[in-house]
Amino acid sequence: MKKISLLLWGLALGACSTQKEIVDIPIIFDEQRIELTKEYLLNRYELEQDTPEITPKMVVLHWTAIPSLKKSFEAFNRSTLPNWRPDLVNVSGLNVSSHFLVDQDGTIYRLMPETTMARHTIGLNHCAIGIENVGGTEGLPLTKKQLRSNIYLVNYLASKYDIDYVIGHQEYTLFEGHPLWLEVDDGYRTKKTDPGMDFVEKVRNATKKFNFKPVPTKKQ
Repeated sequence: MKKISLLLWGLALGACSTQKEIVDIPIIFDEQRIELTKEYLLNRYELEQDTPEITPKMVVLHWTAIPSLKKSFEAFNRSTLPNWRPDLVNVSGLNVSSHFLVDQDGTIYRLMPETTMARHTIGLNHCAIGIENVGGTEGLPLTKKQLRSNIYLVNYLASKYDIDYVIGHQEYTLFEGHPLWLEVDDGYRTKKTDPGMDFVEKVRNATKKFNFKPVPTKKQ
């Protein structure tokens, strides 16, 4: 059955080589999450809004460092932070999330609307669309299929929104002092290595027709 499914998927790609299916599997976005998101925008960015909407200006690539699609989805699904993220509770009780989740086989899942704020990158959530990739550990590295899906997503998003930057999560602190950087707490930072610069550069190189702005090379 799996081989047949893969064959059908291959035929579909062959029939429409530039089109990929985006599968919607929404995470919980109830009133509690809406209110926590608005609180985050106000308390972290001094943005008082009636809705948790964003104007996308960048795409941030991530890995989950979680070994399965199911567990990755579960990590984002609930509205509030689980007990295993005590380091972030004092900043906000809002759970981490992302707009897209790409499985190891390259399947793209949309977890939430692209113009609703997700908590995935300090200082930049108010303007950033997040793409999470399942895996990223030594035992489960990111795949070529995931790379192709990230390239597809960046093409899709840059064709739909006025995207200026495509960055890896590990590059986020380079935006300190940049007009897009709004985090009010100079002490709130976490060290990131995802998704690896080789992965990021391949995505940027494959989407260079959009003439994205270069990432700052040092803090502003």
